[in-house]
Amino acid sequence: MSEASPSGGPLLRARGVRKAFGDHEVLRGVDLEVRRGQVVALIGPSGSGKTTLLRSLNGLETPSAGTLELDGGPRIDFARPVPKAQRLALRDRSAMVFQHHNLFPHMTVLQNVVEGPVQVRRVPRAQARERALALLDRVGLADKRDAYPRQLSGGQQQRVGIVRALALGPDLLLFDEPTSALDPELVGEVLGVMKELAEEGWTMVVVTHELSFARAVADEVLFLDGGVVLERGAPHELFGNPRQERTRQFLRRILNPLD
Repeated sequence: MSEASPSGGPLLRARGVRKAFGDHEVLRGVDLEVRRGQVVALIGPSGSGKTTLLRSLNGLETPSAGTLELDGGPRIDFARPVPKAQRLALRDRSAMVFQHHNLFPHMTVLQNVVEGPVQVRRVPRAQARERALALLDRVGLADKRDAYPRQLSGGQQQRVGIVRALALGPDLLLFDEPTSALDPELVGEVLGVMKELAEEGWTMVVVTHELSFARAVADEVLFLDGGVVLERGAPHELFGNPRQERTRQFLRRILNPLD
């Protein structure tokens, strides 16, 4: 990551985002801004609302309240019914990389990557195929294009998931704990691809427990607990000198689990 911070106005601005499942309020008024080319890492204990916030950014979840704006798009007010066209517009501008890959098991690697651009973006199939092959080559999977997901390692499946997201040409890449389901020895190959994407200027919001990745790659880190952002800041500030005792406690437990 270069020391120069991404410039310009925010690509995404969320204000006062709340989300409840029944009587349980998972998000309790979260604010978030992401500039073009910025990498934002969301950290915190399980159940803190990280994944729900991420899914709210592309319409997979509909918040109970709050607003969300994507640069050039309408301001969505979740206190009112959200038109389907606005939800689809959110998904059109972003792409999600899931924890468990979510590849189509009956399709080859190449088919998994090509299908989204053809069906969602209406890209001609030949053009989508050419782009898919280039992306697979870039992450070292060109030789696996005719393989099925069951024939791949977990790390390879996750790299296909990243390629599938890139093939859509999104403004915003969303990663939901992309390494948490992997064997430890496979984590590095996925984080390496993500680091390269950050260096190329892709805009990314990453839910992660890989604190070394957040420290090295993120421009800003948000610590969530109990559905709120307790602390936010540059990695060297949040990891080096956290202001909140709860943040310090969390970091101690993650970085020194035997203490």
